[in-house]
Amino acid sequence: MVPVSFTAFGAPFAFAGQEFALDPSRALYWAEERALIVADLHLEKASWYAQRGQMLPPYDSRETLSRVADALRATGARRVFCLGDNFHDSHGPARLEPHAAGMLDALMRATDWVWITGNHDTKDTSVKAQGLPELTVRAIALRHEARPGETGHELSGHYHPKLRVTARGRSIARPCAVASERRLILPAFGALTGGLDAADPSILGALQPARAIDALVPAAGKLARFPLWRGVPSA
Repeated sequence: MVPVSFTAFGAPFAFAGQEFALDPSRALYWAEERALIVADLHLEKASWYAQRGQMLPPYDSRETLSRVADALRATGARRVFCLGDNFHDSHGPARLEPHAAGMLDALMRATDWVWITGNHDTKDTSVKAQGLPELTVRAIALRHEARPGETGHELSGHYHPKLRVTARGRSIARPCAVASERRLILPAFGALTGGLDAADPSILGALQPARAIDALVPAAGKLARFPLWRGVPSA
């Protein structure tokens, strides 16, 4: 595999003095680290619902992992950072069917794979991995949930942000990232993940302090920015 060409994967942008590309697949590529960053895989969500009587096609883990593999092939990434809520519940690893388990094992053997724990995760070791509560790389904190009051650079997930816009009388929702000057919340990557309005007060509050907060949507190799919140200009 060769290093990513930003014309081939996602929309390029600078953040924290580093080069990134956000793809419509909802993966983030970090050029300097040759790393793929994904948040909120929620593997085995369909089987969790099935246990509660809501029958969904039981292939969400295969689909999610297949999309991770596609992004790895497209970028040539050597590292993977998963920003928490990796499985939908603590028993998810035990329910992972053999085909999906084989896919995950192959991906983890092919890359330097780092699990960061989220609120849906436990210390389950059946996936042969040890989760970290957070990790700092090149002065950027990688964690599951944005830390209110954080003044350093940060990448996180947890909120599953979606941008809702009205065009030609129709309401359209698209997964998006949400960014302030120093912090970035990624969209959920998992196949069955829902979404929270990007302008929801819980998201805007989690990114404070900030001067401006925007939704970021990749399209046609470019990054569109949609203003969500603006602070009061200082006198």
